[in-house]
Amino acid sequence: MTAPSTARPIGRAFAGALFAVVVWGGSFVATKVALRQVEPMTVIWLRFGIGVAVLALAVARRHDFFFPSVRELARFVGLGAIGITLHQLLQVIGLVTARASTTSWIITATPLTMALVGRIVLKERLRWRQIAGIAIGAAGVLLVVSRGDWSALTRGSFGSIGDLLVAMSTLTWTLFSVYSRQSLQRRAAAPMILYVVGSGWLLGTIPWVLSGGPSQIAQLTVSGWTAIAFLGVMCSGLAYVFWYDALKVLPTATVGSMLYLEPIVTMGVAAAVLGESITLWALLGGAVILAGVRAATAREA
Repeated sequence: MTAPSTARPIGRAFAGALFAVVVWGGSFVATKVALRQVEPMTVIWLRFGIGVAVLALAVARRHDFFFPSVRELARFVGLGAIGITLHQLLQVIGLVTARASTTSWIITATPLTMALVGRIVLKERLRWRQIAGIAIGAAGVLLVVSRGDWSALTRGSFGSIGDLLVAMSTLTWTLFSVYSRQSLQRRAAAPMILYVVGSGWLLGTIPWVLSGGPSQIAQLTVSGWTAIAFLGVMCSGLAYVFWYDALKVLPTATVGSMLYLEPIVTMGVAAAVLGESITLWALLGGAVILAGVRAATAREA
């Protein structure tokens, strides 16, 4: 029988990870709501400005702050450029035309991109099961974006430019994950993420100002500010803290598997808030994607 002192941290870890997944599932919908009122760069800048403040409070409360070396700081800035600035630009601009539910399914295929990058960048061996999983997952993505119209594949008219940009964002997140692994092994997660997110936010300040972003803030209504606050406080702040707390207690595979719930959350919220229909093709394509991810990430016996 598990001791209560052990069960409580594990229970909190599960609850925290589930909270993060539900929040991130709603992030695509909140972004679509905010994009109705302001441009993508303004959504990104406000979201991560709030996120930096939340992360700073979390680090201060835990007394985890550290001063990085010049070399570490340069690495954090590079990670922020890839994993925050560029990654978010691709996703948010993509969401201007992509459906929120479609986006969430495409993002679920990220492990397939990670397997490919691992082969190319890290020279990791790809087994036949992984190759098959990548092929199956890719077919699932095509099924989702084409909405079952396979003839559109031959015409080159399936999906949208937004779907393509979102698909490209899986590559930026993969590169971010690969190159941040080394730093996470040496440093506490919360302060490192603070440096990375802060760097990405600062790097986006100049293009935000040059694009007339400050003048757009007045266009935000109550619904727009609610969406921005949700993205900043919940998605870019608290969700990261709870997620990395869960990773300290639970196995990585256990926590990672919970991400497969994210598209289900997105579909439900998108249907309720945005009126996006839940189609059979989206569910079928999503199931194919998950099957491909499962095959590509399964351990050899």
